[in-house]
Amino acid sequence: MTSESAKKSPMTILKNIHAEYLEPILQHHRHSVNNLLQILREAQEHYGYIHADAIDHLSVALSVPRAKIEGVAGFYSFIYLQPRGEYRVLFSDNITDRMLGNQGLLTSLCSQLWVEPGKISEDGLVSIATTSCTGLCDQGPAMLVNNIAVNRLTQERINAIAELIRERVPLAAWPADFFAIEDNIRRKDILLSTELTPGAALSAALQRSIEATLHEIKTSKLRGRGGAGFSTGMKWELCRNAPGDHYVVCNADEGEPGTFKDRVLLNSYADKVFEGMTVCARVIGARKGFLYLRGEYRYLFDHLQAVLSRRRQQNLLGQGILGCADFDFDIDIHLGAGAYVCGEESALIESLEGKRGTPRNRPPFPVTNGYLDQPTVVNNVETFAAASLIALNGGDWYAAIGTSVSSGTKLLSVSGDCAHPGIYEYPFGTSVAQVLADCGASDTQAVQISGASGVCVAAQEFGRCIGFEDLPTAGAFMVFDHSRDMFEVARNFVHFFAHESCGFCTPCRVGTSLLSNMMDKFSHGHGSPYDFAEIENLNGLLQSMSHCGLGHSACNPVLDTIAKFRPAYDQRMVHQGYVPAFDLDRALSQARQMTGRDDTGAHLERDHESK
Repeated sequence: MTSESAKKSPMTILKNIHAEYLEPILQHHRHSVNNLLQILREAQEHYGYIHADAIDHLSVALSVPRAKIEGVAGFYSFIYLQPRGEYRVLFSDNITDRMLGNQGLLTSLCSQLWVEPGKISEDGLVSIATTSCTGLCDQGPAMLVNNIAVNRLTQERINAIAELIRERVPLAAWPADFFAIEDNIRRKDILLSTELTPGAALSAALQRSIEATLHEIKTSKLRGRGGAGFSTGMKWELCRNAPGDHYVVCNADEGEPGTFKDRVLLNSYADKVFEGMTVCARVIGARKGFLYLRGEYRYLFDHLQAVLSRRRQQNLLGQGILGCADFDFDIDIHLGAGAYVCGEESALIESLEGKRGTPRNRPPFPVTNGYLDQPTVVNNVETFAAASLIALNGGDWYAAIGTSVSSGTKLLSVSGDCAHPGIYEYPFGTSVAQVLADCGASDTQAVQISGASGVCVAAQEFGRCIGFEDLPTAGAFMVFDHSRDMFEVARNFVHFFAHESCGFCTPCRVGTSLLSNMMDKFSHGHGSPYDFAEIENLNGLLQSMSHCGLGHSACNPVLDTIAKFRPAYDQRMVHQGYVPAFDLDRALSQARQMTGRDDTGAHLERDHESK
């Protein structure tokens, strides 16, 4: 064996294998470290995970330290540095999925495939774990298989999936109805019912001056639909007046449990969203825009790329849009990779720049120092869709809808204990009771407005209205009837926050973990009045010291349910004095199982009582 190829070591050959698929990806992303997350995501889609030798290659190609690449990869739950199985199954573990029986289905699939939850099968075929929320609360239980959504899980469907995995059937050959995601639109108003010919809103905007278009947005009193409700017109104006290269970013990272309206807008109303982004670009003078799409919506990626391609062919994107020589603008899609905190605008920008999605200190704000430290408008999907209608029909038309404080309409993602879950569009000012009647809810105990970080509304409050002056919401509307334990609802939300904390600041990283431990303590029957005081103290610390909104709102579901559903806690509080959270007898349960002993003498508490 004298040829050069025969002299190559196995390590060299392996590195060449990685170079073979990495180089086209790097070329597509112009060898830019700002695209590191997209490079990692595409590399993983090709190889299954990010191999150590692939990191070496990327380190050289991008001129960045290996530690930085590993740090970015390790931040995102959908990026893997170790093999995770040929089939990577993630069950959605939102509270609505639990209400629909996801736990039993997960156990069944694990049993059929001989794999423990959270682990990889011995043959490397499959891994099964959970993820927080897939945005399919209206048609769950749901799961992701290799980041592609499968909905409406039943025992029969789980049995079929187990067989498909055992037979190593490629996902492309699985039954199409497994992946059939419905819009489930139940009520339409101006946003969902208005027909918009692609380019119509943009043409109307171009017939006005830039200042006049901005005036219409301000006249409409449109406020951000992500929950915070900042004035859209003011945000655009602040960005327009800031010096530098301007950018438009659409936040499609709707990770709040119970929210799925953006999924529907992007699936069936993408032109309105992209048109609104393009109108914004005209106003602020941007040449580049980004749609940041949550990783759980990977199945929408090709569809959205096709819409963008068509709009370029129609001269609605690209150079000289609609014959306007000084109007160049285009949009790229960046996919997230499983990080709830990237829904916060500054964390999203960090992720867009190929970094860990850690929220920034503010000020400065993105309108002056956003993407690449340049002036950037970040609005969510629904806000841009509404802006396209305002550009078409004018600000006065829009401001006449809703209330004096909250103009226009709001999309609600309705899920939980109701006959007709799905998307409902209402003018602001609509009561909770009206929504419950329309969705077929009965015997309702509570409604969680705006997801885990929002507010829990009890029956006596159902006369309250959706609006910034009363119940602001990013869109989630989760219904719970009297069969539900509101303690367990709050406990699920608390574990969600602990799991999704980015870990950047100590108060949030430690505080959310302590809070989840306290809720587990109550669940195990060791709660006491002392714990209520500790939760109040912890909330004060999180409110005052957390770096971003995740920590600020982590205690909300607990405090709300304690105030409104105290019996759910009292029935778990069997002690009036302090009781430690650690239970030695419970900790020894695994040892008892291994030894096959469960008699009185094997239990510390029982042994103590017998004496």
